[in-house]
Amino acid sequence: MRGVLNLKSEFLVHCQKEKEGEEYVCPEGTQGNGNFADPATCRRFYQCVDGYPYLNRCPSGLYFDDINKYCTFKAEARCGPIATTPAPITEAPTDLATKCDLAECQLPYCFCSKDGTLIPGGLDPEDTPQMIMLTFDGAVNLNNFDLYKKVFNGKLRNPNGCPIRGTFFLSHEYSNYAMVQSLAHNGHEIATGTISQQQGLQDKGYEEWAGEMIGMREILRKFANVSRSEIVGARAPFLKPGRNTQFKVLEDFGYIYDSSVGVPPLPIPVWPYTLDYKIAHECKSGTCPTKSFPGLWEVPFNAHYVETFEGGHCPYLDQCVLHNHDSNEVFEWLQEDFTRYYDQNRAPYMMPFHTNWFQIKELEQGLHKFLQWASNLKDVWFVTVTQALTWMTDPRPAKLLNNYEAWRCDKKDLPPAPCNISNKCALSFKHPDTNFSDTRYMETCSECPNQYPWLGDSGGTGIPGKDNYIPENLKRK
Repeated sequence: MRGVLNLKSEFLVHCQKEKEGEEYVCPEGTQGNGNFADPATCRRFYQCVDGYPYLNRCPSGLYFDDINKYCTFKAEARCGPIATTPAPITEAPTDLATKCDLAECQLPYCFCSKDGTLIPGGLDPEDTPQMIMLTFDGAVNLNNFDLYKKVFNGKLRNPNGCPIRGTFFLSHEYSNYAMVQSLAHNGHEIATGTISQQQGLQDKGYEEWAGEMIGMREILRKFANVSRSEIVGARAPFLKPGRNTQFKVLEDFGYIYDSSVGVPPLPIPVWPYTLDYKIAHECKSGTCPTKSFPGLWEVPFNAHYVETFEGGHCPYLDQCVLHNHDSNEVFEWLQEDFTRYYDQNRAPYMMPFHTNWFQIKELEQGLHKFLQWASNLKDVWFVTVTQALTWMTDPRPAKLLNNYEAWRCDKKDLPPAPCNISNKCALSFKHPDTNFSDTRYMETCSECPNQYPWLGDSGGTGIPGKDNYIPENLKRK
């Protein structure tokens, strides 16, 4: 009898497995390849390859967003399956930017191309330096500072002998400003995220955007000793640009570039471009600018992916599902993704990360193998975003770059070295959404403020609403 029961239970398990395999059917036709939501849970998704579904789980702490088709933070993820409908029109199509006019758009002040894939200066790919831009989002603190220092340990060098550098898009909460000052002193680029990383900022007005981004720039000036003139780039929270409003703030307050616009997976990657004309690719977020912002650069997020779509496609590298891979597989995945740039139009290869990537040893080790391999390739340069854009305004062949002024490492006007012993500030903080105060800790080489800096009070004076940001062009009137 027991044998019959065992056979029966094995039969039931077998049927259940068959049923689970049959539960998900990939869409037919050309739409059958790609990533699709698991109807049962937001933690998983199906990757369809030639009509066959492979079940994948999002990295720890992330959830599958069925609109953007990648794993992201829980508060951001829109669980599926979601029926595909055209995105709502959020702004009246008045004064829209016009299509790229190559006759009118001339470097160094303007750059565009019909599909975004053109190399500036008309250079051939083999004469074009392959730039790699390492970018890091969020707070810098004890959780990640030493991990970032391992990437920039001085061993990897560019063809001119300079150590490789990165760009940090800083958000305020939990940032250690003595560490940020150390990064700036070592030649890394400091750019702004936002103070609060709030959800829904894309729908807010001019004052909110100025408070978040210009306030963040002021915090970096006061507590990390990085001057305003050095902070020229910005990135919107969750890659949701603020339509025309955010870009008006960046234009008014003297920023050189934004890096928030996502590009869908394309066979040929897109180069950065100025916002003089209409964006030449689909806007992934649906909240891109529709007006012209002459001379303001956009450094877009080309989607990361491999030909089989193994691991999915993602704007941030830590949103691709590589956590089940060993370090060699991660290295090979990055190699294939990078080669799409190197073997084609050599658009700058941006490698954007959150701290998440460095918490998984296989991902960290795979990255180090990739960086070592890439640094040995001919004509590969690791540059900051501003260095990449400086080259784009005056493109010159790769063979002439060893003495290129903008990429040298002997700058004398870097931010001062951080102090030996930083001030550890225990500060009162009352979040606007709560009725109670708690204590926040902040480290800086500057004096401790009266209370935790926040929106409206970037100096931490304790006077709510003290900040009032007025663009320079209005101050003169």
